[in-house]
Amino acid sequence: MNPIRVGLIGSQFIASIHLEALRSVPYTEVVAVCSAFEKNVRAFADRHRIPRWFTDYRKMYELPELDIVVLGLPNDLHCDAAVAAAAAGKHVICEKPLCLNLAEADRMIAACRQAKVKLMYAEELCFTPKYVRLKQLIDEGALGEIHMVKQLEKHDGPHAGWFWDVKRSGGGVIMDMGCHAIEFFRWLLGGKLGGKAKIQSVYADLGTYVHGDKTQGDDNSTLILKMENGATAIAEESWTKPGGMDDRAEVYGSQGAAFADLLRGNAIHTYSKPGYGYAVEKAGGTQGWSFTIYEEAWNYGFPQEMGHFVSCVRDDKQPLCTGEDGKAVLEVLFAAYASAGQGKRIDLPFATTAQRPIELWKPNA
Repeated sequence: MNPIRVGLIGSQFIASIHLEALRSVPYTEVVAVCSAFEKNVRAFADRHRIPRWFTDYRKMYELPELDIVVLGLPNDLHCDAAVAAAAAGKHVICEKPLCLNLAEADRMIAACRQAKVKLMYAEELCFTPKYVRLKQLIDEGALGEIHMVKQLEKHDGPHAGWFWDVKRSGGGVIMDMGCHAIEFFRWLLGGKLGGKAKIQSVYADLGTYVHGDKTQGDDNSTLILKMENGATAIAEESWTKPGGMDDRAEVYGSQGAAFADLLRGNAIHTYSKPGYGYAVEKAGGTQGWSFTIYEEAWNYGFPQEMGHFVSCVRDDKQPLCTGEDGKAVLEVLFAAYASAGQGKRIDLPFATTAQRPIELWKPNA
């Protein structure tokens, strides 16, 4: 069987995760990596023994053997990189959020459809082993009729500077991590046949409490979504929690409840006086008590996600998460910022020509 050959765009944290995940997928080769910063991409390629490196993704797209590109770029660069990949006949895996606005989403979807390549939206929570098992419990009726689901993701803020720049990121913590929760809820409550549940309305409470010196975006947020089956979905997303990543979900039904702790439930509870090298994503330090994660990428679901996307390309299957799903998430993000700006619930569908979600909360941002 001929391998599927992949090119990475990006050379920082998420690119390392993508590489680790892809190298666990049979008959898959990472043959190239691209970053605008030559020092970074050269070092990344050398460290990981990737044969080709580029500083211009258009040059990388010229490789005839390349089948898939994985976009690990800042949000404002997703659209152009995806459209150019489609024009070059390459399938696209795009990190969340899909892009900055709904018009860009339409461009990406149309370009990939016209080129007959797949646009795959990288939402790893739909592949996370513990959350996959949680969905199985729901689908087999173990919890009865679901009336509330919750998901939280919290840490003390991103490392890369562009996340704090709302002109590049499009918003704050909702844009960064609330997008996970939105697609997670759509998938979790979508039923056994692989559909996605519709969201009827959103109410958002946002604030900038800790990082006002760094960003105009929200660093703490709560979203309340009303789902089509009547369930309430609550997302708590924060850049204000020290001590590393916290990612959990709760489900409440008429016949039971289930609680899934993604990282701490799979960690070694460690006490160290001197500290040590690495505990978990976004952990600021390791002295004293910490949660030491193992097989971090697997616990997140990245190898499963990448394996699924590669099989979709090899076998010409419909991906679980598509460009259309990414656009649906983006629509809810815009509605959430509009809700915070207007102080009221916003019903879906929600149309807007705003260039970035944050403009609907802070017009001058």
